[in-house]
Amino acid sequence: MPYAARHLAQPPSRDDVDRLPGATVVEFGTPWCGHCQRAQPLIEQALKDCADVAHIKVEDGPGQRLGRTFGVKLWPTLVFLKDGKEVARLVRPQTLQDVLDALPANGAPI
Repeated sequence: MPYAARHLAQPPSRDDVDRLPGATVVEFGTPWCGHCQRAQPLIEQALKDCADVAHIKVEDGPGQRLGRTFGVKLWPTLVFLKDGKEVARLVRPQTLQDVLDALPANGAPI
């Protein structure tokens, strides 16, 4: 599952995220966040050749528990998981290289 352009209608539970197999990028943000909008082309380009890396977009904000369980403070925050365990984190990526540098820690085929 490559790049996901839209946020999930219903975010997964933390237990579901902790049980995810393989490599996953969980992206926290909102559709209206300027920082999130600027990062989308970078994230999409970085993930375009990563067919075995799942990308989950979770809308964050008041009343959204999943982001709190990960300690998300700024958007976008990318949490890189390997078999449900956090292996890297990237907050407000500024360049494509920022995202690419985080992917190898996740075991992505780059």
